[in-house]
This record gives sequence, C-alpha cells and structure tokens, in this order.
Amino acid sequence: MVKRILIVEDEANIVESLAFLLRRDGFDVSTIPDGARALAEAERITPDLMILDVMLPNLSGFDVLRDLRTHGALGTTPVMMLTAKGQTRDRDQAEQLGADLFMTKPFSNAEIIAQARRLTGLTP
Repeated sequence: MVKRILIVEDEANIVESLAFLLRRDGFDVSTIPDGARALAEAERITPDLMILDVMLPNLSGFDVLRDLRTHGALGTTPVMMLTAKGQTRDRDQAEQLGADLFMTKPFSNAEIIAQARRLTGLTP
C-alpha cells in the first residue's frame, strides 16, 4: 500500500526537494504552501504523514498542528515539524501540541526518508 504524505511548506525549493526525495522512495506526495488551507487539504487526501513547516503564510504550523490534533478523523495523523528555528521553546511547543518529530533545516535527506518511513509504519 502506497503511503500518502502532505507537505505544508511555503519555500518552493524545499517543497521541490522533499517531494522529489519522497516520491523517489515510493510515497504519494501532495503539497500546499499555506497554513490556512492545510487542514482542508488534509481532510481531502487523508495523509499518512504531514510534514509541517513552522513559519507559514496565514496560519502558523503550530496553529495547524493544534487544529489537526483536535480534528476527529485526522487527530492521530503523524506530524513531522520542520523549521529553520531550532530554539528549545519551539521544540517544546511542538511537543506540547503533539508533534511526533521536530527537525531543523537544513536537514539530512537520508534522515527525512528514514523518519518518513518510520512515521508511516513502513519500518519499525
């Protein structure tokens, strides 16, 4: 079964590289650049994993995560937070809101793939 990933990121070069890496590894990838539309897109495609940037237009990644965690059907969707801001308070806030993983940019391609596979249940 192909696993579906939703990337919520507004930096085109990061979207392009993440989508390429994940598709090459066999994932079905959708992308959206706007935090305010992220939940509607997640409802539409029901992802197995959401990769979520912290700093997004219109609604922050933290706000998207908070909304996602209170959404019935999508509430348990694994979330990998990506951010250029690696401060402890950001990491703590992501953890308190229920992020499954918090990674800082720049990231290792191999680590992104390994964590995507783990969070979608493809590897233990």
